[in-house]
Amino acid sequence: MSEARHASHRPEHEMSPLSEQRSQPTMAADATTDTLPPDAATEHSIEYLSRALDAAPLDVTLHAQMLAAARAANDEPLSTAHELALAAFDLLGATTTDKLALVLYNVATVYAMKGRREAAIRWYRHALRIHPDLAIAHQNLAAALEREGLREEACAHREQAYRLQRVFTDAALGNEERRVLILGVGKGTGNVPVDALLSHLNTSRIRYAIDYADEAEDAQLPPYDLVFNGIGDPDVATPLAARIARFAAQCDRSMLNPPEAIERTHRHKTAELLARVQDVIVPRCLRIDARPADLKTLTQQIEQSGLSFPLLMRPLATHGGERLELHTSLASLWSALVELEAPCYLTAWHDFRSADGYYRKYRIIYVDGEAYPYHLAISSHWMVHYFSAGMVEQPWKLDEERRFLADPFAALGKRANEAIVAIGRQLALDYGGIDFSLTADGQVLVFETNATMLVHREPRFGPLAHKNAYIDQIVAAFERMLQARTRSRPTQAGQHKSSALSLTS
Repeated sequence: MSEARHASHRPEHEMSPLSEQRSQPTMAADATTDTLPPDAATEHSIEYLSRALDAAPLDVTLHAQMLAAARAANDEPLSTAHELALAAFDLLGATTTDKLALVLYNVATVYAMKGRREAAIRWYRHALRIHPDLAIAHQNLAAALEREGLREEACAHREQAYRLQRVFTDAALGNEERRVLILGVGKGTGNVPVDALLSHLNTSRIRYAIDYADEAEDAQLPPYDLVFNGIGDPDVATPLAARIARFAAQCDRSMLNPPEAIERTHRHKTAELLARVQDVIVPRCLRIDARPADLKTLTQQIEQSGLSFPLLMRPLATHGGERLELHTSLASLWSALVELEAPCYLTAWHDFRSADGYYRKYRIIYVDGEAYPYHLAISSHWMVHYFSAGMVEQPWKLDEERRFLADPFAALGKRANEAIVAIGRQLALDYGGIDFSLTADGQVLVFETNATMLVHREPRFGPLAHKNAYIDQIVAAFERMLQARTRSRPTQAGQHKSSALSLTS
């Protein structure tokens, strides 16, 4: 019988050592310290110390010198990382090599959180050289490599992480009020981003990579009060449907976003899901599971689905415009399908350009039946991404977003507002969202509506800090839902608050 492996992202004293060999951090060799550059504030010295630490990542003296150089250079991420390392070395003293690897893991994680991906990758590699079986380092390294486009290497580290360990626990930093079990997948993407939604102070998170776990491991999970089904992408969830259903059947705790609710949100099923909602336009969508035998077969599939060019093509289980292409001819589409060689969606293209020539994409988040505005992106290109839309560079765009966030009813109009509320009722997810635009006559043009919607806070003093007050409303609503569901018995999807929907600002 396989046994569930438990570990924590919390400090090293909560980890069980895998090796009892004792070790201790080293001091820099005389040759190293004697040749350090005299000006620790220079960029050259930081580069020098980085190279020295790459050669001796457990060297306490080098960490101290890097901290001094970082402070002199006013480099907050760098100083935070190495200040944390020095504090951990001081706490640990002589200890196992495995625990010392966690110090390096924590350095890497600080870099990752601060957006310094290249440094994070280097330090995760340092940790794994010392402790090759440190699953959380494999897991985080995989995420960093994925963002760098190194997918093959990322996949290898992700596979190794979940072969070693399926359960990851983040203990609450303050008084624990609840323990939430988060069902997720280790293979690829498809998990709902929950970091901003769950308080680190009062909520302990138990992450369970159920796609790698034997069913016997379900009974060996640590105690939990509530389950959040984080497998929010139906393209990812469907192959695991039977496995998740068996878990849900034996689970005696409330489950948020149960699998049957996720199943309804396939892109090619959205039109059917929202068919009875007034003032909503859902573009026709065809799912292609295998490449058609020839052009004639492809043409027949397109015609039978009521589609016509232009068409959007995207692989299954992708979001955020990843590998999304607009095709205006059969020849172009066929060439792309041959190259893709993977299941995909074909979706009718609707020109949603506003009268001023710009494209607008709104996002609404649904929490426990209530709708909350999250953002508005305005772009000169049809593929609208907030980060590439020039929102910060063009103040009028941020002004329009502020108006939407402050009063979504006024920004959207009565017709669209009522449609958004009705979509939330029909969607019936405990947590989800919708990306959409408005037509010239005030109808809602749906891009996607499902559970995978990202919410994250902005830097406190950054140009987008105005969004945080509205993000706080979403987080507070999620907290209220957790409180209510922790106290209640399990409910069926869609049974909660179905008659009390409103667009909240």
